[in-house]
Amino acid sequence: MDEKNNFIYEIIRSDLESGKHSEIITRFPPEPNGYLHIGHAKALCLDFGAAADFGGKCNLRMDDTNPDKEDVEYVDAIQEDIKWLGFDWNGFYYASDYYPKMFEAAIELIEKGLAFVCDLSPEEIHDYRGTLTEPGKESPFRNRGVEENKKLFLAMKNGEFEEGQKVLRAKIDMSSPNINMRDPVIYRIVQTAHHRTGGQWCIYPMYDFAHPIEDAMENITHSLCSLEFEDHRPLYNWVVENVTLPAKPRQIEFARLNLTYTVMSKRKLRKLVEEHFVGGWDDPRMPTLCGMRRRGYPAEAVRDFTDRIGLAKRDSIVDFALLEHCVRENLNKTSLRLMGVLEPIKVVIENYPENQTEYLEAVNNPEDETAGVRKVAFSREIYIEREDFMEDAPKKFYRLTLNSEVRLRYAYFIKCTSVIKNEKGEIVELRAVYDPATKGGDAPDGRKVKSTIHWVNVATAKNAVINLYDRLFVKENPEDVEYGQDFTVNLNPDSLKVITDAKVEAATEELSKNKVFQFERKGYFVRDISAKDGELLFNRTATLKDAWARIVNNETEKK
Repeated sequence: MDEKNNFIYEIIRSDLESGKHSEIITRFPPEPNGYLHIGHAKALCLDFGAAADFGGKCNLRMDDTNPDKEDVEYVDAIQEDIKWLGFDWNGFYYASDYYPKMFEAAIELIEKGLAFVCDLSPEEIHDYRGTLTEPGKESPFRNRGVEENKKLFLAMKNGEFEEGQKVLRAKIDMSSPNINMRDPVIYRIVQTAHHRTGGQWCIYPMYDFAHPIEDAMENITHSLCSLEFEDHRPLYNWVVENVTLPAKPRQIEFARLNLTYTVMSKRKLRKLVEEHFVGGWDDPRMPTLCGMRRRGYPAEAVRDFTDRIGLAKRDSIVDFALLEHCVRENLNKTSLRLMGVLEPIKVVIENYPENQTEYLEAVNNPEDETAGVRKVAFSREIYIEREDFMEDAPKKFYRLTLNSEVRLRYAYFIKCTSVIKNEKGEIVELRAVYDPATKGGDAPDGRKVKSTIHWVNVATAKNAVINLYDRLFVKENPEDVEYGQDFTVNLNPDSLKVITDAKVEAATEELSKNKVFQFERKGYFVRDISAKDGELLFNRTATLKDAWARIVNNETEKK
């Protein structure tokens, strides 16, 4: 049994120790109307994780009660995301599996005098609801008789009415301080074919009615929901108490995940996709799990992130930098190191023998001795990063300048002797000399250099295209806008920069397949799923700079 310390685990332990439950059964119930995002990952890891930690079971259930927005595409994507995160389900169900039972439950409530068919329009129902400080008004159709309600409800089921013409409402209390208990709608008419049941049904249950019935039918012991369902729990319990069901599940709420520089609303994410602000649901800038997977985020890092943020009973905002920190921490231990030059400038080492190539030994991962070493070609002409050279360098610029030395990673000391410029005065090539005695990176005479830079051998270099991704929004809270503005005004215009002429070492072609790697000094990268055979197209997973680690270290120093 897991020893994690959070309030939900404390409840589960207590229920097991008291004998209330002999086995824990949870469920993950996404609606298949979009792709899962990092917010879902928190719930997903809790639902599947709690079941695993306590030796129980977790079901996957598609909450397909809204045929207007649901599709098999999303059903398939949800399953793929769950398996990517490392989880598997005990049973796989759909809300639509229980449509006959839900219909029976509605009839039972009608026969008990606890449900009625209402002719009010959606707008009228809203107006009759009242406010937080004023009670609602009863519908003029509230006191219809049982037989009339049954007849009308069957007519609704048989397609005899148009959408919005009638609904079935629970008869509870129009003066309840909880607005959700003021005769809520539990069935409505929807004249849309369902992705599983086709045209079999034209009435569909509301989620608040369907949810407890589904849980009870699957013998769910702990129905874990995000905090927005807290005010709906009395209705959940009302259904459980008033409908004949095989079990009495318990709903428990926890705070949902809010992340800086991110929107979590499926509606807003769909807008980004449909209006082409991004390249699709799996765009690496999106907070979707498929987007993060395409960007190269390890599943282990996402699970680590959900563990670190923990569970709370009140909403809060988590810094996106913590997620990036978890990604870097994982990749630092597991990723191979390679050398790639994103903005190349050629260096000709004039005193290096022409037509000679030597192979230097490079460490694949200094964090993992078992990763071994590889051979890197070195010859007279190399590429270095353009930003690693400055002709008129300021005092604290320690990389390559005229008449100064730097260390080439795994190779030699070199000194720049001259620059070659084009007719516009732009530097197009450097000339340098090397010190053969410094092979491996150290000078036998003990002289030191203040910088080590990476490089790529010209003759063996491969061409690559690299997508440099940044945060999708410029504001911590993307929904912080002026009146009348849309959240898209806060999109980051520089969230994607495409490098088309990068040069990478030859080993990149083989070692980058199906895994995230590090271009030394530049960050972590992954081969894009759209890359054709032989095409080197990479997405930057994360930079090497770790803002979260710096925040933590600063706080530690203050203490």
